[in-house]
Amino acid sequence: MAGSIAEYVDVIDELAEPTDPEAPAFHCVVPSLPGFGFSDKPSSTGWSTDRIAEAWVTLMGRLGYDRFAAFGGDWGGVITTILGGRFPDHLIGIHTTYAPGVPGASLDELTADERAWAEDAEDFWANRAAYAHQQATRPQTIGYALVDSPVGQLAWILDKFAEWTDTRDNPFETISRDRLLDNVSLYWLMRTGASSARIYAESHDSLHPDLRVDVPTAITMYPCDIERYPRGLSQQRYRRVVRWQAAPKGGHFPSLEAPHDFLADLRAGLTAILTPCRT
Repeated sequence: MAGSIAEYVDVIDELAEPTDPEAPAFHCVVPSLPGFGFSDKPSSTGWSTDRIAEAWVTLMGRLGYDRFAAFGGDWGGVITTILGGRFPDHLIGIHTTYAPGVPGASLDELTADERAWAEDAEDFWANRAAYAHQQATRPQTIGYALVDSPVGQLAWILDKFAEWTDTRDNPFETISRDRLLDNVSLYWLMRTGASSARIYAESHDSLHPDLRVDVPTAITMYPCDIERYPRGLSQQRYRRVVRWQAAPKGGHFPSLEAPHDFLADLRAGLTAILTPCRT
């Protein structure tokens, strides 16, 4: 929810054509999920995160990349995890800000701070995720309202930016109004309020408990994100962690909240992923 390619407009160019001549450059492919942004709206059911991951492998192959690295957060983090777990032959590695452990894992060996992270994630889903339950069970109901009212669409997304950012009073402390309106406008102008909601119905709680990721993995946890998982839990699923970082600041939208720090972290994660390829 509330995610789109508009979150990355301030970092894509710098990744592809860095102003620092010493910085690495990357070929960047930034697709919109089916039903989001500039992608088509699915005309049938079945577009789960697993199917989207398969589509991304096909897409990258058609663009000439048989192997690639993937980054993602939120739904993109789920899909990135599936890419690393199901398609290791095509993945150089992954970098994610969403790295859940195995369901039912014991918290006994965690430190007090780590246990607080895990318990906060549980509290989020129990008490602060009404939007997700609505979209997972009745996506069309809220969808009609979202494509009918620009104020409704703005309120639905602004609520998330207000709560999920590393700010004290409002999200505009770190995110410009223009960037937030870019994000909301992409939903409104493309009329994707309903089609984007349906990914929740297709894929809510769909990450298979037995899925394991053995490709090189970089993980970054931001202190005000809605789900933070300590390394001790994450590495039960991601079994080849080459870099794990607890960022000093940032929330669910780090590329908008702190683009320079996010860019540096992403480069560091990609460097850690690519290093085994050079040895």
